[in-house]
Amino acid sequence: MKKIFTLLVILSVVLTACDKNKDALVTIHTEFGDMKVILYEETPLHKANFLALAREGRYDSTKWHRIIKGFMVQGGNVNEKEGTRESESDRIPAEIVDGFYHTKGALAAARQGDNVNPEKMSSGVQFYIVHGKTFSKSELTIDQVKLNQSVPKILGMEKYDTLRDKFVELQKERDFEAMNQLALDCKEIVEKELGIELDKEFDEERLALYTSKGGAPHLDSEYSVFGRVVEGLDIIDKLAVVQTARQDKPVKDTYLTMDVEMIPKKKITEMYGYEYPTKK
Repeated sequence: MKKIFTLLVILSVVLTACDKNKDALVTIHTEFGDMKVILYEETPLHKANFLALAREGRYDSTKWHRIIKGFMVQGGNVNEKEGTRESESDRIPAEIVDGFYHTKGALAAARQGDNVNPEKMSSGVQFYIVHGKTFSKSELTIDQVKLNQSVPKILGMEKYDTLRDKFVELQKERDFEAMNQLALDCKEIVEKELGIELDKEFDEERLALYTSKGGAPHLDSEYSVFGRVVEGLDIIDKLAVVQTARQDKPVKDTYLTMDVEMIPKKKITEMYGYEYPTKK
């Protein structure tokens, strides 16, 4: 498969280079509607690979096989469709670009974990689109791991019996979101009682994005983001709420197909606000 992949990538690059004033706009068709996607020039390996697979029709009739509301929708398992297995030689070298964040609508490559893939190489076929959630400033600027480890120590103090009762009641109701917020509200108490610092640095640009657009910030710098949905963000919302079973697999199969069209870069910028990198 490696030789075929290489040839497809070369062909895709050649086709794209035929008109430097145009770029590819990918339409992902789903049963809920269409999403329009642009692919970043700063991630050329992922872009060429994705376009090659889409143009060859290999993504057509693949499934959205893993969906987690508030996190992401994953699809494109060409290997399952074709009855093959992805080998290490099929993977794509990581292209993790600073500033390409996992905000809602980000298109990124799936991959195996660091324990077997320390170089963070991407799957040659599987991708995901971020659904995510909108975060509060405190969620992003407080060390929640350290906080959650410290809260039980506070709740063991007699003077915080009332606070402990609140946690117990929320746990009975399985209101985990409210429990998380209550823990965040305990920050000053924890710092005072235990003499620790819970603030953590979080880049202002990322903070603004994740408190407005939302996404999955914990994935930043870990996976290759190589494009984004520029039209049809509501389709992600519809996909994200389908009923799922074990391993986050949809109970009812839901498929996708793709089309690629070349349109003027100027039009892409005007319609979707994507600014192309300045050539040096």
